[in-house]
Amino acid sequence: MSIIFAGTPPIAADCLRELLAAGPEKLGGEITAVLTRPDAPVGRRRTLTPSPVAQTAEEAGLPVIRADKVDDEVAAQLKEHSPQLGIVVAYGALLPQHALDVPGRGWVNLHYSALPKHRGAAPVQHALLNGETATAATIFQLEKGMDAGPVHASAEHPIDEGVSAGQLLQDLTSLGTKLLLDLTPKLLAGTSAPAPQQGEPSFAPKLTRDDACIDPARPAAEVMHRTNATIPEPGAWTWMGEQRIKLGPVRLFRGELPDDAEPGQVVTADEHGTRLPVLVTGQSSGVVLTEVQPAGKRMTPAADWLRGQQQTPVLGGHHD
Repeated sequence: MSIIFAGTPPIAADCLRELLAAGPEKLGGEITAVLTRPDAPVGRRRTLTPSPVAQTAEEAGLPVIRADKVDDEVAAQLKEHSPQLGIVVAYGALLPQHALDVPGRGWVNLHYSALPKHRGAAPVQHALLNGETATAATIFQLEKGMDAGPVHASAEHPIDEGVSAGQLLQDLTSLGTKLLLDLTPKLLAGTSAPAPQQGEPSFAPKLTRDDACIDPARPAAEVMHRTNATIPEPGAWTWMGEQRIKLGPVRLFRGELPDDAEPGQVVTADEHGTRLPVLVTGQSSGVVLTEVQPAGKRMTPAADWLRGQQQTPVLGGHHD
């Protein structure tokens, strides 16, 4: 039984590694080829680099099909492997019907929400942005349309305060991979009976750099949600004077702010006997900073950065 795996970023490579480690006995079939996005320029030197999934596949000696979109030629390459099943984890492009028809049992997709909620490219980011307390890993059957197919399996996962989108994606990948390991033999045997999605769909488009701009005048919970939702992509940022400064993940501050603290100031404040770097926000509240990255510098622990400032830093404000 041949399986095709389609994916691109590090989370997809993590899933592929686990599936390969489980082996054909556990999966009920064998991953015989990988579909991924073409090599992309990485780093300051823009060095053309294979995707994390391509690197993992090549280490395992698997053939790699590189494509931005699955046209007739790519579908023909997939067909050569006579796949019974396709598994998609963050491939990064929609599969047209002629590609969906290639594997005997079709394709399943690992999605990072409780469908039909948050269909689209950024489900985890939107769950965080909305301040939701739980999300899910879901395996559904790919059909034409945006994340609309019936669901084979879903597992809920709590959203902890202070978790970034990047960390939550890793946690959900681990959970989703366990679902795939259990489900794949049933999918190959045709014994899994997926259920239609229930409820009103909502949509989660990719977040932009403007979405990642942090306004400290907003209430602390809102500042926390927007900051953590946009890490690592597109990257939470705000102004410090004329310069952009990037922020690491934050959590709510539960201590005493100085009486004269103003929104946008970064101060050292006491929380249960611990002195912490705090970004003062609207409504006399604040968030605890973990890291900051001034323009042209590296990410630095926020406490170290604050100690190096000559005067109280003020973040926010708007510059065109």
